[in-house]
Amino acid sequence: MADRLFGFSANRRIVAGLLVNLLSSICIVFINKWIYVHYGFPNMTLTLVHFVVTWLGLYICNKMDIFSPKSLPIRRIVWLALSFCGFVAFTNLSLQNNSIGTYQLAKAMTTPVIILIQTTYYKKTFSTKIKLTLVPITLGVILNSYYDVRFNLLGTVFASLGVLVTSLYQVWVGAKQHELQVNSMQLLYYQAPLSSGFLLCIVPFFEPLTGDGGIFGPWSLPALLTVLFSGVVAFLVNLSIYWIIGNTSAVTYNMFGHFKFCITLIGGYLLFHDPLSFNQALGILCTLAGILSYTHFKLAEQEERMRMKKLTLDINERQEQEDYQEMMQSLAQRPAPANTNRERRPRYQHPKGAPNADLIFKTGGR
Repeated sequence: MADRLFGFSANRRIVAGLLVNLLSSICIVFINKWIYVHYGFPNMTLTLVHFVVTWLGLYICNKMDIFSPKSLPIRRIVWLALSFCGFVAFTNLSLQNNSIGTYQLAKAMTTPVIILIQTTYYKKTFSTKIKLTLVPITLGVILNSYYDVRFNLLGTVFASLGVLVTSLYQVWVGAKQHELQVNSMQLLYYQAPLSSGFLLCIVPFFEPLTGDGGIFGPWSLPALLTVLFSGVVAFLVNLSIYWIIGNTSAVTYNMFGHFKFCITLIGGYLLFHDPLSFNQALGILCTLAGILSYTHFKLAEQEERMRMKKLTLDINERQEQEDYQEMMQSLAQRPAPANTNRERRPRYQHPKGAPNADLIFKTGGR
């Protein structure tokens, strides 16, 4: 009975975590788009707010013992923090200058670019099936962008830069986590304030400080509350992703990601009335088919590697057991050695030699 109650409680926590991630991941896109469309809030400043709120949230999590920070040398994560700035800033600029559909599909190009980077610079190999799944992903993105009536050059440039920097960031995050032996929250705990410092230095050169549209401009209270709320939602996205990865399987996380992908596309067309032509819908379906195929083959390869690893460990363990049993059997069958200590023990010799009987009894010399 106790086990059933514990299992039910664990399932409720998993469902709650998935719902938080679903709502926060979808809301962050719609809230940011709403801020850009209805308030015109500056992009880099919004990114800076997200970084600051994320760091404050992690600081609170640390005080609540949700995770334990690890001391890291700042110089080893400087480039990672800079790429983090570019990743978030260019992604938000892509959202600001594109429709939600184009923005969401452009993010799907991260997978082909990551594979290209890892193949070219890290000499990592991928199977033919994985490489073939990149064809429908790329074809679908091109098809959607070509027939998007809101297509613009500036939005395409920002989307391309966002994909490139995001791909570099994801590759470097994996490498740094392995190199520094930290998890994503421990790394983000140092990244967020460092990235905030970088943005704070460059924001005045790219965005006005005062006046309409400036950082310290006459913003309404609803605008400021919406910006602050978007920062909280951004933090919940990071926190829920960490929780889901730690408490569910890779299959759950990836399948849930595809579900969010579809919901975000549908929500964009319903809330912001983004036009959708037949060719765009065909491009979306093509990209989604490529993403699902990539996930299926990638998870199948991971499962096969885990199975082979387990099989190898089982074989090694069985071999060690057999070697141990053979050693014990050989020891049991070997006859006990005879005690030859008596034969080898040297006879005692008195320091004055053996007694002379003739001398003692006065015989033999008369």
